[in-house]
Amino acid sequence: MTTCGRINKLFGTGGGLRLTLYDSFPEQFDPEKMPFIVEIDGLDVPLWCEEFEPVGAQGASVLFADMDSERRAEELIGKEFRMELGEEERDEDEFYLEDLIGFKAEVREVGSKQLRKGMLSDYYDSELNPLFELTIDGREVLIPAVDEMIAGIDFNRSVIKFVLPAGLID
Repeated sequence: MTTCGRINKLFGTGGGLRLTLYDSFPEQFDPEKMPFIVEIDGLDVPLWCEEFEPVGAQGASVLFADMDSERRAEELIGKEFRMELGEEERDEDEFYLEDLIGFKAEVREVGSKQLRKGMLSDYYDSELNPLFELTIDGREVLIPAVDEMIAGIDFNRSVIKFVLPAGLID
């Protein structure tokens, strides 16, 4: 089961919702064959789409079956949804930034020889500003999750190396 997006807000008047689709969302999504799985009161609940309309590169408007009122749809706002992706949907060499949570982090700042060690403790997905949360020297630091700051990833040793602008983690 893969986390594929988040339900953001109401859309329209008949229980429609706006979604943010993560990079893990399948390119060939067929709403008649694949439900969204949302955790409600500790239970995984499948939600089938009556209507699904992509909006931009990472968004969609959706109307779920049996969610015919704003009040019912409103209960889903803020929840992430998962999908059961077959092996054909996920390339073997492909990875997602949230897969890096728990990796050891090695951080150098530009112009410094000091190597700081810590852990990548969380990932916050956002279209505008995705962030990694690093735990370094007993404190949490947020840094932009962008290619320019990642010097390398060693999947075998579960280590991610960063090169950051001077002063960013202070």
